[in-house]
Amino acid sequence: MIKTAIFFVIFAITSGQLNNNLYDDYTGGSRLINILKLPKALVDFFTQSQRYLAEQVQDTTPQSGDTFDFIVIGAGTAGATIAARLSKISQIKVLLIEDGTHEDLYMDIPLLCSMLQKTKINRSYRTKPSNKYCLGIEGNNCVCPTAKVIGGSSVLNFMVATRGNAEDYDRWAEMGNKGWAYKDVLKYFKKLETMDIPELKSDITYHNTNGPVHITQSEYRTGVAKAFIQASKEMGYPIVDYNGKEEIGFSYVQRTIMNGTRMSSNRAYLNPARDRKNLHVTLESMVTKLLIDPSTKRAIGVEFVKHDQTTRVIANKEVIVCAGAIGSPQLLMLSGIGPMKHLINLGIDVVQDAPVGENFMDHIAFYGLTWAINTSTSLLSSEQLNPFNPYITDFLLKRTGPFTIPGGLEGIGFINTKHPEKRNGLPDIELLFTSVSFKNYIFSDMLHLKKSIRQEWSKYVDTFGWSLMPILMKPKSRGRITLLANDVNVKPEITLNYFNDPNDMKTMIAGLRTALNFGQTKAMQALNSQLLQITCTECHDYEYDSNAYWECMLRLLTSTVFHYCGTCKMGAKGDPTAVVDPKLKVIGIQGLRVADASIMPEIISGHLSIPVYMIAEKAADMIKEEWGYLEKS
Repeated sequence: MIKTAIFFVIFAITSGQLNNNLYDDYTGGSRLINILKLPKALVDFFTQSQRYLAEQVQDTTPQSGDTFDFIVIGAGTAGATIAARLSKISQIKVLLIEDGTHEDLYMDIPLLCSMLQKTKINRSYRTKPSNKYCLGIEGNNCVCPTAKVIGGSSVLNFMVATRGNAEDYDRWAEMGNKGWAYKDVLKYFKKLETMDIPELKSDITYHNTNGPVHITQSEYRTGVAKAFIQASKEMGYPIVDYNGKEEIGFSYVQRTIMNGTRMSSNRAYLNPARDRKNLHVTLESMVTKLLIDPSTKRAIGVEFVKHDQTTRVIANKEVIVCAGAIGSPQLLMLSGIGPMKHLINLGIDVVQDAPVGENFMDHIAFYGLTWAINTSTSLLSSEQLNPFNPYITDFLLKRTGPFTIPGGLEGIGFINTKHPEKRNGLPDIELLFTSVSFKNYIFSDMLHLKKSIRQEWSKYVDTFGWSLMPILMKPKSRGRITLLANDVNVKPEITLNYFNDPNDMKTMIAGLRTALNFGQTKAMQALNSQLLQITCTECHDYEYDSNAYWECMLRLLTSTVFHYCGTCKMGAKGDPTAVVDPKLKVIGIQGLRVADASIMPEIISGHLSIPVYMIAEKAADMIKEEWGYLEKS
């Protein structure tokens, strides 16, 4: 009996093909061949990882009193860009300060990006508890990941490349921010970009082919994603280049990926600059304070701690803060720039009264819509991670296959729920399509869902399916960042204030109902798509599919989509809500700028990574122009 069992196991391994074959024309051999390839693939990946680390900028440690022309705080999307651009001017001495360490190659595997939130590079911020939103999350407070690594959140994000809408930037200009209209910023979107999507390369009005950041679409696509694109046509939407003339419509996701792996700001900007003698990078260095001369109100340097050693460095020209929409306002307030009363209450000497930390914005996302299908044309974690299948080895050896799909995100669309017939102008909802079910352990863990919801979702972890996430593009509600202590090691308090404006809930329900209609299209019904109607206990008293029911579900399963911005708002001088002026200079302080997502006066209609690159590119040019460096970057 035992011999028979062993025989059948060996037979299944050596002669059985894939149980779940996502490759229509797979010719890679037997299950045994797949697993025999794995050791070599792992060794090759380890070797490449070591080489990858060796090719990165070197960590240096400045001494107290060392002087630099420019000090950049934060080596994330913006900071890496600005430091690299400034250091192309040979006579400029630049110091880039980062509290994280080097980027590892495993962080650049697209499919596994959501797992990075459980690693040491995530600062793991949590919001102030609420009784209006994030009610399905442990503690009633949303998770707000940001990255503690060189490359910042460009190493932690889902690699979605969107610019937003032309009207977004025109509105910035109308709010008093001269030089930030779409006609002004388009050249910076082009400057940062290498467009690798063949059919878009020739569109030189909107795209470029020699910038640092490579943008692609996946060569590998699941069958369910192809069905979704067909469903969007069936719904009457065009297939668009949403980073071109018009945003409204649907498309496969444009991604910041090159050769199958993540294209971070570290990889795009800093790695090519690693041999520049005038670029100094100090890692694992926590900035505790900006040094500001109170008599002249001028930023003169920075204090940071590295390996328990406090160091003060001097900036001859400027300090540029690029610590993100949470870190930048925290640092400004700790340095005496912020709401006067709030700082006095914490015992912080006030240098400049300013509305730092206000105007906090984020895109609200609903994680509750998943459809089960009766085919194996979607992604399933257990199948992807099964070493008998070819997916792991194909990625490790050739950088191909499902592992090149960022977090399972394959399709994207922008719609106007108030005027569904409109095909131009601003969208109010994004629909983000994933070829995975949200009802899996990874998403439950990423969102820190409550035990009762996890138990219900766990019944479907081995179910093939797809999910559609409605995302609110233009929230009217505003939150804030405040300090809890005069201590950089105490995380600030994050108040989201989702749904404070009732219009936000109305728009989300409209977006959700549009998403539900996709499940009824012929294209998705051909896969026998069935909505998983998992009603949380808290919503049992509401009639299913009523607006009250969906409002209840939205308050439970709505969470951040990690697009924090606005907390150091850009505005014209004289604007009482502004922290920085249109040159990104901190109002009332000389020699100090902020350049990251925190300066956005209004959130844009898309994901924030590419717009932050744009902000950084424009900031670098404004800095060079001011100081008389005319060389082209």
